[in-house]
Amino acid sequence: MNRVGFIVSSLLVVLAVLSSMLFVVDQRQFGIVYALGQIKEVITQPGLNFKLPPPFQNVSYLDKRLLTLDSTDAEPVYTAEKQRVVIDWYVRWRVTDPTEYIRNVGLDENAGANQLNRVVRNAFQGEINKYTVKELLSAKREALMSAVKSQVLATVRGAKPWGVDVVDVRITRVDYVSDITDSVYRRMEAERKRVANELRSTGVAEGEKIRADADRQREVTVANAYREAQKIKGAGDAQATRIYAESFGRDPQFAQFYRSLDAYKSSFNKKSDVMVIDESSEFFKAMRGSGGSTSAAPAARPAKK
Repeated sequence: MNRVGFIVSSLLVVLAVLSSMLFVVDQRQFGIVYALGQIKEVITQPGLNFKLPPPFQNVSYLDKRLLTLDSTDAEPVYTAEKQRVVIDWYVRWRVTDPTEYIRNVGLDENAGANQLNRVVRNAFQGEINKYTVKELLSAKREALMSAVKSQVLATVRGAKPWGVDVVDVRITRVDYVSDITDSVYRRMEAERKRVANELRSTGVAEGEKIRADADRQREVTVANAYREAQKIKGAGDAQATRIYAESFGRDPQFAQFYRSLDAYKSSFNKKSDVMVIDESSEFFKAMRGSGGSTSAAPAARPAKK
């Protein structure tokens, strides 16, 4: 039993040693083999590889893919007209030389991102001072990003190369700082209110003008209609007067009788009307008959049987 246990233990130890000597490099990574803290080998091709067991040799990995670095600070920068603006940007970069990268930058991607962030931020601060806000939002924006990229490449390829390549530098947002933005919004709101009040006042004035014109047209129309009505009425009255005159001229006695009937009709319009008239008045002449008298004896009535 002791011999079997020894064999099993030995096999386990051998397997553990072999597993520590084997490692796989992914196609998305660089494999860096260290021997006593020094870079022994850089493996760029994917596959199974061998090394000495720790602590003689160790392995670490670096990402070879295209990486994205986004801006993290909101520190304002000054433009050419001394306006404070806040920009958002991103950088596309990758590790091209793991040896130079580890020697001059760091052991992982975060070290490169931190140093690259500082370099890009300083480059933007230096270049934005040359442009106005209008130029940052116009076609000169491309020139600004190209200048920043050139400065960043000059830094990472300088006397101590970083072993990285910067593929692209882009600005995603240019905006005023919050206090200036609030002031701009307030001015815009005040301007919109001023325009709205001006349009509202213009509308009220136009409405008053339209109503006044409509009233004038109504008065003119009513006056014209009243004038035409009076003209027609006058013509009708003249024609009626002419017809009456012609008719009454043919028989004056009938005319007098007709006018007396109109007078009686107007006088006795209601049952409650009371009139005090002298019996000898000419008013009842038509009722007394021609040559009659109000004191004449009444006509004989038939005797009762």
